Amino acid sequence: MEAIAADTKMKYQDILSNCTLCPRKCKADRLNGHRGYCGMDSTIWAARAALHMWEEPCISGKKGSGAVFFAGCGLRCCYCQNWDIAVGDRGKEITPERLSDIFLELEQKGAANINLVTGAHYVPQIVDALEAAKNRGLSISVVYNSSGYECAETLHMLNGLIDIYLPDLKYLDPDLAKKFSNAPDYPDYAKEAIKEMVCQTGKCEFGEDGYILKGTIVRHLILPGHTRNSIQVLEYLHKTYHNDIYISIMNQYTPLRHQERYEELNRRVTLREYEKVLNAALEMGIENGFFQEGETAKESFIPSFNCEGV
Repeated sequence: MEAIAADTKMKYQDILSNCTLCPRKCKADRLNGHRGYCGMDSTIWAARAALHMWEEPCISGKKGSGAVFFAGCGLRCCYCQNWDIAVGDRGKEITPERLSDIFLELEQKGAANINLVTGAHYVPQIVDALEAAKNRGLSISVVYNSSGYECAETLHMLNGLIDIYLPDLKYLDPDLAKKFSNAPDYPDYAKEAIKEMVCQTGKCEFGEDGYILKGTIVRHLILPGHTRNSIQVLEYLHKTYHNDIYISIMNQYTPLRHQERYEELNRRVTLREYEKVLNAALEMGIENGFFQEGETAKESFIPSFNCEGV
């Protein structure tokens, strides 16, 4: 346990003592206990590690995805469904070696893949944990589940370790990105991040059982009252990547108490809004994609962050 932790401290001293892992580039001395914009120091905090059934069918399937939910986030959208852990209020401290053990335990439980949920601020530690797990026999695919607000330089560190990238592309409108995520530069960084992800994984490939083996699936969550932004996002993705990626169009937006100050977000996406976006996707010729059926906002897509499996 100490060996991996010590090696991480030496190997990534320059990175974590002047942190620029995410686009905030806050330069916090996380190695010495200071917290960055993400809300975390260099200690890994995880809030859940369990089979997760609510991802896209090719990721969760019937087996479930082995999702590890990390505490903290460098973006912190006002409407985040995982707000409790995004601000670092939930979770358990673990070492890189324990994280490596968790990966192997999830594989033993029958997980279809390892799913790293919002881990950008822990990339150096994740690299060590993945390398150790693979050396010990980890053989299932690894998914990097991201807000899209990433630095391409940080993603370079993951090259060869990640099989499937699952980023969001939330906005192409800088004003919306500023209003809801305090990140007017989100569109620029997300575009570059997705470009790097696709470069690393290439076109999507699937196994005979329907599970994705490699590739990039870009998610977009429709926000109430902002279908124009959604259509712009889909147009950009389709024009740029055609059928090299899959696009997941989500209507699961759920109003939460902590964002009540944003009046336009205090309702669910209407069926009319969702159909408008889906029809636009069809008219564009998008073929490789996923969409959600039914009134998904009524269902619970928010797991219990009770440190299960951690």
